[in-house]
Amino acid sequence: MNAIMHAAERLLATRLSDPVDLGGSRRTTVLRCRTADGRSVVLKAYTGGSDALRGFTAEAAGLALGLAGPEVLGVDPEVPLLVLADLGDAPTLADVLLGDDPKAAEEGLLAWARGLGRLAARSVDRRAELTRLWARYDRGMPSWDDEPWIPRVVAALPGRLEAAGVTAPPGLADELARIGTAGGEEYPAFSPGDTCPDNNLLTPDGLRLIDFEAASFQSVFLTAAYCRMPFSTCWCVFALPAGLARRIEEAYRAEVVPVYPALAEDAVWEAGIREAVVVWTVSATASLLPRTVEDGPMHRTRRPVATRRQVLRHRWETAAALEGFAASPGLPAFAASPAFTETMRRLLRDVAGGWRVDPLPGYPCFAHREPSDTP
Repeated sequence: MNAIMHAAERLLATRLSDPVDLGGSRRTTVLRCRTADGRSVVLKAYTGGSDALRGFTAEAAGLALGLAGPEVLGVDPEVPLLVLADLGDAPTLADVLLGDDPKAAEEGLLAWARGLGRLAARSVDRRAELTRLWARYDRGMPSWDDEPWIPRVVAALPGRLEAAGVTAPPGLADELARIGTAGGEEYPAFSPGDTCPDNNLLTPDGLRLIDFEAASFQSVFLTAAYCRMPFSTCWCVFALPAGLARRIEEAYRAEVVPVYPALAEDAVWEAGIREAVVVWTVSATASLLPRTVEDGPMHRTRRPVATRRQVLRHRWETAAALEGFAASPGLPAFAASPAFTETMRRLLRDVAGGWRVDPLPGYPCFAHREPSDTP
């Protein structure tokens, strides 16, 4: 902690005091400190592992775009360290979803969807700038453009299935090989990368985003799928009321259609969402399936929280229920995926069928009163 504070003092040319540990992760240490003139700043230092170094470069470059997130007050690539403006103690979207106020939760979800859509729309011509910023803060790790993550998680799936005793149906490998970038080449936009509820602050000035460790340009569908699934990679996963889920997805879509008019076509939108849901389901399966041998909570300390088995079964049920689209010009190549759907059914039957867990419940905030949406 002292070393981090001294490095930040050199960047800011001021003394720091009163450090408060904000939690961080296995890759980072995050502190809130007071400057000599009474301001509050946040220090984020990264460990030396490859994931942490990539996270530093992505976050430094992504925040330097100035499209979203806290202001960057200083950068030391050698530590590595970011000094950021403090956004305060506003509640996160996770806080309201796990609370008891359905109106606040509904408003928070819609603000989140609109905010991400506006960010995507503002960013479409900034990809080359992000590439230059990555080079400025590079610590020797390839960018997400140079080493895309989708092929990696696709390659991991067959081994996960085999270890779980599930036989992949004929044609699955060919279908997975066609996933590509889930619309990323046709409809790219900037994303912080981890838009989970606890990384979205609901401030008096509106939605503010934190955690840009996976910042990159990706398909707008990969972000939109967070609305439908919901929250594709997160621990804060419960079921949303159906009508509200549609509303937040449409709120995001309305912001990106002006820059990508083709997305106003329902067939294009639905096919792209389907492919993104498939991608995120493959990712969740590859990540969580080995950890379901013994069930456990999705978060170490936050409560209430679903279990890994509950969330993974919900992902499989969502994917198995997807309606197919015949492949045609203008639609993703993975639009028709019978082998993948069959894989989901086998996982539900042969793996989840033996799990003695309750169905995924709804978000606590909506337990006693439905939000004001019309299904």
